[in-house]
Amino acid sequence: MKYKDYYQVLGVERGAGEDEIKKSYRKLARKYHPDVSKDKDAEERFKEIAEAYATLKDAGKRAAYDNLGRYQPGEDFRPPPDWGNFAGAHGQGGAGMGGVHFEDFADLSELFEQFGLGGGARRGGGAGARAGAAGFSMPGQDYEAQVQISLEDAARGTQVQFALPGKESVTVRIPKGASAGQRLRVRGKGGPGIGGGPAGDLYLEIALAPHPLYKVEGHDLFIDLPLSPSEAVLGAQVELPTLDGKVELKVRPGAAAGQKLRLTGKGLPHSGNSTKGTAGDLYAVIRIVVPTALSEREKALYQELAAASGFDPRACFKAAQPA
Repeated sequence: MKYKDYYQVLGVERGAGEDEIKKSYRKLARKYHPDVSKDKDAEERFKEIAEAYATLKDAGKRAAYDNLGRYQPGEDFRPPPDWGNFAGAHGQGGAGMGGVHFEDFADLSELFEQFGLGGGARRGGGAGARAGAAGFSMPGQDYEAQVQISLEDAARGTQVQFALPGKESVTVRIPKGASAGQRLRVRGKGGPGIGGGPAGDLYLEIALAPHPLYKVEGHDLFIDLPLSPSEAVLGAQVELPTLDGKVELKVRPGAAAGQKLRLTGKGLPHSGNSTKGTAGDLYAVIRIVVPTALSEREKALYQELAAASGFDPRACFKAAQPA
């Protein structure tokens, strides 16, 4: 009889787990289903895939198959002398090998049927294969897409509309608090099901468009806060934009460049139930801005301040020098 490498048919290693085998089977069955594929060999491939999966998905059948040993696909072979007892113990008929003539079987599928280990697609005519395919159902293909939204839309929630391959335009609601990298599942908006199976799902990955003011880290926002030298030294009351509108922020005297002023709850809202009603924080990062165009009066005042001040911004250099 001819050997079939069921692992090769499904494109998996011999040590593959159940999930990997099932995933590969679904992918291949969807590709070669006679009602879907235009490949001239689709019907034959579908039968091989169904037969391989019917064997490998079942622990007992898989054990009996593995106990046959390894051969090249299409190679003539004979099972080991004790295989019948092993197969009978793992099958449903409990048959041994007494009186079995291996030359009576064309390949593994017929041998497995003899020992109660069948269940795959029989290698019959086209009508039988199509009947088997008609009883096969599978969810449609899942689609994945990326959608880019503004930070303001992420904070308030929005709706987006776009077209999918071979489908009508789809409108999807983006919930309030969506964050970069978040995946949203839209049920039933994927590919059509096979054999009466349900439609697949659409998975949307959220991307945030670059913002002119804010940098985003998770649900926290960072904004540069420019201060003049006098504001940094003397302190100031400044107006700061947030996603909820402008707020007044008090800057204490002696502010340093790079210092972060935290505004709790003024970042991007959270969307989960466990964090409902909360939001990330907004950090105003101080940046000292030096004027580049000065009037004569301003220059004179800066010169007067320099002469009167005893402040040495590089005192740390001297402290680090050896005595």
